Amino acid sequence: MNEIRINVSELKAEGDEVVKKLAMFIREKTGATVETSTDEVVVKTEEGKLSKQYLRVLLRRYLHKTELKDYYRVIGGKENILTVKEKKIPVEEEE
Repeated sequence: MNEIRINVSELKAEGDEVVKKLAMFIREKTGATVETSTDEVVVKTEEGKLSKQYLRVLLRRYLHKTELKDYYRVIGGKENILTVKEKKIPVEEEE
């Protein structure tokens, strides 16, 4: 059994509904078992059925679909861990 974890602790600032919809989106696209906990989403599949790279593409697609792409990005962490982090938006100084 292959298990990929997605850290969504920063995405929870948008609300719990966003995380639930993310879990449903991944379940629909992959057919995998998806579990949600407080700060992460765990995707479980057969060995070799789902790659970390494809899951990263799905996460980006979901952020674009929900119009959150301008505020969040997907970062690959350690083995089988992806993180959704908030983008640092530069502040322009007025003179």
